[in-house]
Amino acid sequence: MTAGLYGPDSAARAAGTEAAAGAGAGAESAAAGTGTAAGDGGLWFDGRAADQVTPDGTRFTDGHGREVVLRGFNVSGETKLHENRGLPFANTADARASAEALRDLTGGNTVRFLLSWAYAEPEPGRVDEAYLAAVTEQMGAFLDAGLRVYPDFHQDLYSRYLFHEDSWYTGDGAPRWAVEAGGYPREFCGVCVHWGQNITQNEAVMDASRDFWHNRVLETEAGPLGVQDAFLATAEKTMAHLKEHLTEDQFAGIAGFDPYNEPHAGTYEDGEDSRSWERDTLAPFYERFRARMDAAGWQDKPAFLEPNMFWNSNIGFQHEEGGFLDAGRLGPRSVFNTHFYDQRAISGILMPGKARDGQNLGDFEKVRERSAATGVPAVVSEFGHPLNGLTADKAPTVLKAMYQALDSRLPGRDWWRRAAESGPVLSAQQWQWDLYSGRHRELMNGNPDKVLTEGDAWNDEDLSAVERDASGEPVLRQDERLLDRLYPTAVSGRTLAFVYEDRSRDGDRTLTWNRIPDDLPHVAELTGSGRYGLLVWRSDAPDGGAEEAPTELHLPRGFDPERTVVVSDLGTAAGPPPYAADGRTARHPVATAPEAGGTDARRLLLSPPAAGEEGGEPGGRLHFALIAEGTAPAPPELREEARRELAGWAARAGFGG
Repeated sequence: MTAGLYGPDSAARAAGTEAAAGAGAGAESAAAGTGTAAGDGGLWFDGRAADQVTPDGTRFTDGHGREVVLRGFNVSGETKLHENRGLPFANTADARASAEALRDLTGGNTVRFLLSWAYAEPEPGRVDEAYLAAVTEQMGAFLDAGLRVYPDFHQDLYSRYLFHEDSWYTGDGAPRWAVEAGGYPREFCGVCVHWGQNITQNEAVMDASRDFWHNRVLETEAGPLGVQDAFLATAEKTMAHLKEHLTEDQFAGIAGFDPYNEPHAGTYEDGEDSRSWERDTLAPFYERFRARMDAAGWQDKPAFLEPNMFWNSNIGFQHEEGGFLDAGRLGPRSVFNTHFYDQRAISGILMPGKARDGQNLGDFEKVRERSAATGVPAVVSEFGHPLNGLTADKAPTVLKAMYQALDSRLPGRDWWRRAAESGPVLSAQQWQWDLYSGRHRELMNGNPDKVLTEGDAWNDEDLSAVERDASGEPVLRQDERLLDRLYPTAVSGRTLAFVYEDRSRDGDRTLTWNRIPDDLPHVAELTGSGRYGLLVWRSDAPDGGAEEAPTELHLPRGFDPERTVVVSDLGTAAGPPPYAADGRTARHPVATAPEAGGTDARRLLLSPPAAGEEGGEPGGRLHFALIAEGTAPAPPELREEARRELAGWAARAGFGG
C-alpha cells in the first residue's frame, strides 16, 4: 500500500489519523443528526427514517412505513477498468460532481455502486485498506447527495487476468493471484461476435467460473485458499470497513448489498441443470454471503440476490430455466435482483425497426411474477441499450419501452381502460452513469498498443447516459425527457396504479404512447401537449395521524414548480406552493420542496388531511393525483372539471374497496 495509490486522503483515513477522522464527507450531516446537511432543504420527515429501506413483503418501505421505489443508475463501468485502479472515480471530487449531476439531471434516488475484488484483495488474504478507504469516501459522496446506495462486487467473464494482451475481449472481477493459481488454459472464444458469448464458449472463463462455485482450493503464497472462501472473507472485511467508516446517517442510506454480478455455472456437472444449480450451488453461496453480512454488522440490510443470468433472456438459444423457480420464499432480508437487456433489439436482426408501445411488458411481467412467487421486492439492477453501433438508432424507443414496463404492466393504449391492472412500480438502475464516457485512457489487458478512449472503454460497449462537455460539466447523452422522469419515490399507503407519459423523442419525432380517452375531455385539455403522470394509491395508515409523512413524487426539471398543475382528490393547484416549515402539524395537501441532499432537484408532496381534521378520514381512502407539466392554461374552473372527471373515472376503474 502506498499513499499515492488512491490519494493521500485515503491513506490518512486508512491510518486513522485525526485529520482523516474530521475530513470524512458527511460530517456535517452526522452532527445535524438528520441525514441531510444543514440548510439543504431537509424537512421533518427527511433523514435516517426516510433514507433506510426495508423489504416488506413484495415492496420496499422506509422508516415512515411508506412504499418506496428505487430508481437511478449503476456507478459505474469505470470500476471494470485499470486506469483508476478499480474505483468508479479518479478522486472524491469527481464522485461528488457525479452524484450531484445524477440527482439534478435525472432525479435518481438510488445507485448500484460497483466494487472490484481484484483491487480490494490484490494479494491472497490481504485487503488493500487504501482502496477500501477511497471506496468509502466516494460512496459517501453519493450518500451525502441524498442517494441510497447498494454495493456490488462486480465481475464479467470472471477476471481481466484470464485474457492476454492481444485478446479481442477482456473481463473484470477476480484478482491476478486467483487466476495464476488456477492454471487456466489460454483463453479462446472461437466465433464470438459479442463478448457475452465467452460465458458459455470460452473454456478458460468456464473453468474459472466452475472453480469459484465449487470453492476450489488454490495453492497461493499465503497457503491453500478456497477461492470462494477468499472472496467471502474480502467481502466481509469490505462491509465491516464501510460500517465503521461511514457515518451513522450515511450508513442509514445503504440499501443492501449485491453479492455477485450475473452468476452463471460456467459448466454444469453430470445430471445438473440451471435450475438445480441455482438450488444446490448458488443458494448455499448466498447463505454464506448472508452470514458474512451479519458478521460485518449488516444484519438489517437485505441481500440483493441475482438468479442465473440467462433466466429471462428473450433469445431462445440463450435462455436457461431459473429465476429461483425452486427457491420458494426467499426470506424477509432478501431482494429478487435481476437484469434485462433486450437482446432481440440489440441484435438488429430479431427485432427489425423500433420498439413500440408495450414492447417489453411481458419481459418485466416475469420480474413481477418472480417477486410475487418469492415473496420479496424486485429490482432490475441493470437495463439499457447501446448508444453507438449498429442498433443505436433503436435506443430512444427501446429505453422508453423499458421505462414504460417498469412503471406499469399495461400498454399506453389500454392504461385508462384497465388501470386497476397496472400493478406495482418496479425499482431499477439503468446501466450506466460513467462520468468519463468517451474520455478514457485504458490499456486493454495492459497492452500499450491498444489504448481505449471511446465509449465505455470496455469490450466496445457504449451505454453511459452521461458525459462531460468541453467545459468539464456533466451533461446527458440521452433525451432528458426520457431519463428525468416523474415517478413515486415514497407513497404513504399502497400504489394501485401509475403511468407517466414522458413525450420523449426519437430524433425529431415526439413519442406519445399514452393517450387520454375522449370521455375525459377536461383532463386532455388540461394536459395539452405536455408531459403528465397519474398516481392512484390507497392510504393504509390506521388513523390518518398528523405525523404521517406525505406521499412524494420526483418532479422532472422541466416541471417548473410555478407552472406545474396538480389535480387530486386532495385538491388542485397551478403552481403548488412550497412546503412550509410548520408542515409537521399543519397539513399542506399539495406542495413542492427541494429533494433531500442539497441538490437542485425538486419533489411534489401530497398530504391527505388527518383523521379529525376537516375533510379527514381514517386510513384506507382511495387517492389520485394527476401531475401535468403546465404547458396549457389551467384556470380553477378547468382544474375542478378535470378533478370531477378523474373522480368519476377512479370510481369506475375497479380499484376495490
